[in-house]
Amino acid sequence: MNKPLRRIAIFCGLLVLTLLLRDNWLQYVKADELRTDKNNRRVAIERYASPRGDIIVGGEPITGHTTTEGEFKYKRTYKDGAMWAPVTGFVSQAFGANQLESIEDGILTGNDERLFFRNTLDMLTGKAKEGGNVVTTLNADAQKAAYEGLKKQGGKGSVVALDPSTGKVLALASFPSYDPSVIAGGSDKDAEAWQKLQKKENPDDPMLNRALREVYPPGSTFKVLTAAAALEEGLYTSADEKTDTPLPWTMPGTNTELKNDGDLPCEDATLREALRVSCNTVFGKIGADLGNDTMLEYAKKFGFTEEQFVPVRSSASVFSDDMNESQTALSSIGQFNTATTPLQMAMVTAAIANNGTLMKPYTVDELQAPSLDTIEKTDPEELSKPMSAENAQILQSMMETVVSEGTGSRAKIDGVTVGGKTGTAQHGVDNSENPYAWFISYAKGEDGSSPVAVAVIIEDDNAVRGDISGGGLAAPIAKNVMEAVLKAKQ
Repeated sequence: MNKPLRRIAIFCGLLVLTLLLRDNWLQYVKADELRTDKNNRRVAIERYASPRGDIIVGGEPITGHTTTEGEFKYKRTYKDGAMWAPVTGFVSQAFGANQLESIEDGILTGNDERLFFRNTLDMLTGKAKEGGNVVTTLNADAQKAAYEGLKKQGGKGSVVALDPSTGKVLALASFPSYDPSVIAGGSDKDAEAWQKLQKKENPDDPMLNRALREVYPPGSTFKVLTAAAALEEGLYTSADEKTDTPLPWTMPGTNTELKNDGDLPCEDATLREALRVSCNTVFGKIGADLGNDTMLEYAKKFGFTEEQFVPVRSSASVFSDDMNESQTALSSIGQFNTATTPLQMAMVTAAIANNGTLMKPYTVDELQAPSLDTIEKTDPEELSKPMSAENAQILQSMMETVVSEGTGSRAKIDGVTVGGKTGTAQHGVDNSENPYAWFISYAKGEDGSSPVAVAVIIEDDNAVRGDISGGGLAAPIAKNVMEAVLKAKQ
């Protein structure tokens, strides 16, 4: 072979080798990335080529499907979509998916690798592909009570209810909400509905999951955490021991007196009385006495400063690590930089109700194959133990006094022991905006166990400022949610 031909042969050989390398790179190395690329139209077509599995509550599906024209054969539907949207999220032919619909997409579409054997068998037998199911921990009646209570109130807000002994999420409601069905397709109508739900066009932001993603000043509900720290650190050893609290009390390093909300019996008040009437001076001084580091330690034990995954991500709640004594005092009564999600305050309440043990919250009980066989089951998991059982029971007795004789009386349930704490959290420049109304609570069953802990927050920009209180706005909703759970336990 002469030299020119040899060069051409070598060049052609290199081209063939490059082509083979590129082909193998695409087929093996990049295969998964290309297969799942959001811009791969075939992925989207395949995703909607078969019925999607369901999200289950109380044995009943809260999702469904319908057939459509065009290249996407199936579209998602939702039952009581607005009520369940904070749990399910959405799946849309045009806008993707979020929350459970996204996290558990592999199971719901039938594409999860754990379904590989079944899918292969179905392909050989000619059976149509099906998606699996996501079985939730939610209580339908509790969710309905939460959502309808928020809707009746008319403002913005959210509710979270937990089973303290397991961490199961029993209710997770946010208002205002949206119906995921209206954006499930890919039509112009769906696109128009999507735009109307965006915050820039709808300031109420109905797609915001306020139970998990919004952080608020917790106000006086945070005082239960401050009380827990005081008991655990031995600053006070019982609910009825008098505290060392002058009235007025000037915050350390300042000339500013910390005010109480009215003429309250807070001078040297016991912890029980201070929680019953919600003394800022008592709990502010406790925070200053314990110091920033100790208060931060207990906040972290209850779950603050870290994101939670249920499995949908919840924003991290805030307690600062660089505060002076007066700032620590304000933060210890739920003001200054302290900020929390409703889920976090439900976790605090659940830990107290569960005799000091905080369980990891979760919303997915099990994942099912299309045959309804269990693929994965969630086992309860201890997250931390922020306080001893003895001190938790002391704090329970204090919270029960708040309901039986104090500001939480509207959460009373006949024949049931209820513990709670109200909160009215200030916000806005110089506290110029309407405060947030909080209520946290738990209910005990006949055997003394606590099957439910609840956190409720109400934002009502249109309410008369003087009418806003956790006991007035939020406690009745918490009561209805607790009653729904207790009824299911009977």
